[in-house]
Amino acid sequence: MPTASPSVADRTEAELISIIQTHTSYSADCVVVGIGDDAAVVEPARNRLEVLTVDALVEGIHFDRRFTPPEAIGHRALAVNLSDLAAMGAEPRHALLSLALPATLPLEEFDRLLASFGQLARRYRLPLIGGNLTRTPGPLVVDVTVSGTVRRRRALLRSGARPGDEVYVSGRVGSAAAGLALLRAGETDQTLTSCVERYLWPEPRVRLGLLLGRNNAATACMDLSDGLADAATHVSRSSGVGMIIDAAAIPIEAAATARLARDDRDPLTAALTAGDDYELLFTVRPRLRNRLRTVLRQTDTTITRIGVCTTGPGVLLNRGDRSDPMPSGFTHFHR
Repeated sequence: MPTASPSVADRTEAELISIIQTHTSYSADCVVVGIGDDAAVVEPARNRLEVLTVDALVEGIHFDRRFTPPEAIGHRALAVNLSDLAAMGAEPRHALLSLALPATLPLEEFDRLLASFGQLARRYRLPLIGGNLTRTPGPLVVDVTVSGTVRRRRALLRSGARPGDEVYVSGRVGSAAAGLALLRAGETDQTLTSCVERYLWPEPRVRLGLLLGRNNAATACMDLSDGLADAATHVSRSSGVGMIIDAAAIPIEAAATARLARDDRDPLTAALTAGDDYELLFTVRPRLRNRLRTVLRQTDTTITRIGVCTTGPGVLLNRGDRSDPMPSGFTHFHR
């Protein structure tokens, strides 16, 4: 009779913490006391502002373990937080990790999740300084808090856009949505390999955000965790401006357009309203284009001009023959 694979319930809390430490052991001068005490102690960054963000990934809501490997869960849990720092123009500093673990979670999956989390953390020289472990009868929850720093008056906010500012977006949108649709359907399509990777392994635009902030190139910024439509609407409201977004300029992969259209959806609307792209939407004063060019010379991330800020109100999607209100973005709660 085969022996059942061990689960997290077969290990003590101390043994699980030891696994976490094995995969996330990165030291930094700012950490005075890390994992092992009641709380972490860190040295404040001199002459810089602290930027804090937190995101929880809940099984069944943010990921499905039937087609999301543990490595992707660990990567995504940290990447979504790094994307928030990127949108603020902040440099990552340290992280906290809280895990609610079902007793049946295989120990091997726990190990792979932490290994991937640690791999991404090391890429950004990001020490894990503490967190929490708890057992749950419910789904797996991975809750991450990340801190970063930014120079005074260099933080990118949603509220700085003015009429006449140009609207840009990094990378492509809708790719993650197409990848997720493929995974949910259990299909295989080589033309959508990059889209599947974009969903499973999002790449936070940390360097782009840092450069936009350091060079004072952007007037407002937000990441696309909940879609381009959501980001444009939030920046518009926070800045008190309108926007006209050119539908023809939205950068969408042809393969993603084709896959989204198969679900009887308008592929443009699907790409605009789907989350998980983790690109940056930002605005730039026309007279500051030289600063933007300086940024682009230091990064290989592509950007696309997709619109302009107006006196408002609201965000309009220019489809050529007509202009429609921007569709609503993703939201966890509905009326």
